[in-house]
Amino acid sequence: MNVLVVGGAGYIGSHCVRQLQEAGHRPVVLDNMSYGHRDAVAADVRFYEGDLGEREFVAAILRKEQIELVMHFAAFAFVGESVQEPLKYYENNSAKPVRLLQAMKDCGVNKFVFSSTCATFGIPQEMPIHEALPQAPINPYGQTKLDMENMLKSCARAYGLSFAAFRYFNAAGAAEDGSIGEDHRPETHLIPLAIAAATGQGKPLSVFGDDYPTPDGTCLRDYVHVDDLSRAHIAAFDKLSTPGTALFYNLGTGTPASVLEIIHAVEEVTGLKVPYTMGKRRAGDPPALYADSRKALAELGWQIKFPEVRGVIETAWQWHKSHPNGFAK
Repeated sequence: MNVLVVGGAGYIGSHCVRQLQEAGHRPVVLDNMSYGHRDAVAADVRFYEGDLGEREFVAAILRKEQIELVMHFAAFAFVGESVQEPLKYYENNSAKPVRLLQAMKDCGVNKFVFSSTCATFGIPQEMPIHEALPQAPINPYGQTKLDMENMLKSCARAYGLSFAAFRYFNAAGAAEDGSIGEDHRPETHLIPLAIAAATGQGKPLSVFGDDYPTPDGTCLRDYVHVDDLSRAHIAAFDKLSTPGTALFYNLGTGTPASVLEIIHAVEEVTGLKVPYTMGKRRAGDPPALYADSRKALAELGWQIKFPEVRGVIETAWQWHKSHPNGFAK
């Protein structure tokens, strides 16, 4: 298929582009480069620099490239920033996708794969988190993702749009050959921060709380490899043939790791000490978040290649070791 990957120069988007090529599809990238990296996308991939909110520009790409399906990875995703700058998030994550969907409707493109988040569940009522649990976001980031899910459901009913929305947990790791990986500015994810602390390229880690009701007192999270996420998205393509199809999947390994377990695993993989300080709890952090992904496993035949967090960290270490400055020259 000819697939437009919106946000395809970002972390998850760029890994999905590579997985699309490996699966025999033809990806086309649209990215405004606010957080993306041109070097994360292979030179043989058609690349457009521009914004998903530019309706006519997007429509021209859809027509020229004969796009059959659109994948969306272009949301802003810093939870704290979403609280401080909610309008920035509602504009990019909610308003601009309206114009993207309008362009798709203009061009008769009716298949969509959406990168959603477990943040739509807020503080969940039970663990692990399955698809039927109530969604009650506690920050603008999660709310804009839920708004997008609801928008897609409305478009499915009104226009026959077929879509799959993936609510995933902590994306982590890097391409197995070490050629692309995680390079956020600023970086907020635990594994790259722990590696940076270990190599002396970053500050000592701050661990927020050791008095949670978990085995070692630190928060439990579900770390799922970025390539495993990408493969799940592509596996949904065959499910979108019927107009009006609306699919929702939670993606994670189902086996959470604590903050201290991540620190110790990084030390084992790198052979370096991870300096850290123990602080107080951070407001809004649930003790545990991990996925029930049985629906994706059963319906999509999704296979998790990296079920253990150590394997995820090994790929991240290979990337950071060979690219100590990320994509910077």
